[in-house]
Amino acid sequence: MIARRTMLTATALAVAATLGLAEKVAAYPDKPINYIIPFGPGGESDITARYQQSFSKQLVGQEMVVSYKPGGGGAVGWSQLNNMKGDGYTIMGMNLPHIIIKPAQKDVGFKTKDITSVYIFQYTPDAIIVKKNSPFKTLKDLIKFAKANPGRLTLAGSGKGSANHLLQIRFSGLAGIKSAYVAMKGTGATVQAILGGQVDGGASYSTAGAKYEANIRLLAIATAKRHPRFPSVPTFRELGFDITTGAFRGVAVPKSASESTRKAVSDAMGKINKHPKFVKKMIGDGFALVDVPYPQSLKFIAEKSGFYLKLAKDAGIIK
Repeated sequence: MIARRTMLTATALAVAATLGLAEKVAAYPDKPINYIIPFGPGGESDITARYQQSFSKQLVGQEMVVSYKPGGGGAVGWSQLNNMKGDGYTIMGMNLPHIIIKPAQKDVGFKTKDITSVYIFQYTPDAIIVKKNSPFKTLKDLIKFAKANPGRLTLAGSGKGSANHLLQIRFSGLAGIKSAYVAMKGTGATVQAILGGQVDGGASYSTAGAKYEANIRLLAIATAKRHPRFPSVPTFRELGFDITTGAFRGVAVPKSASESTRKAVSDAMGKINKHPKFVKKMIGDGFALVDVPYPQSLKFIAEKSGFYLKLAKDAGIIK
């Protein structure tokens, strides 16, 4: 009888503990969230995080405290992620193709499988950009010049093995031209190189067309349909090139985070991502929103890995 009572008591305590855990997760977040960006301030990852931060208190009940851990094109932060506490109160920005290409190039302290993505919220569409007074008024003009002057066309972009670099490779291949890629430290540096005449144009992002509207012209944008912020800019597909690429951005948590914690973080980020005012701000800055929650985001990365790795291998970025 005593043994039976002891067993019932143990069962009751286990049930109570489970219910308590469920209540704790359901109440997430109940304190500020440390949101780490593995890049310096001012880039597209930071801009998005700051927008999310401004809606966090209103929509999920707690502040997001944005901090930075730059280095190695994101590798410094991502290599440290799994050493952090997996309670849902430390999250880190992540993007594709960086988390796929970088560990395939060399040992950077993490593998793609080490990154536990819980939500992918946007992608920054690729775009070919030039300065406003460029002789290239259309993408056709740029291609014509490149074909008449093999190897002379220079396109700047953010980093090596980045979405920008892969755009330059893919576009050049599909257009049948030879171009040189000039790796820069961010979109701002890319734009300055274009405006200063150091390069002919950029394999960059649509966001540059919004931020530097007075000085930069978009020739083509890598969205499936025309972007509402740039209704007069044709898509690559309209021009005969099957390019719908860009840098996908989301958040990851330490691998030690429980399934319930991963879902709770995903739900919180999704709530912000769907708010009409947040959507308006993002579209206005030239971003494209996606909604890939946990665990679909892990499957999404696995599917994209094959595409990015093949493109990088064909281009000689990885062996």
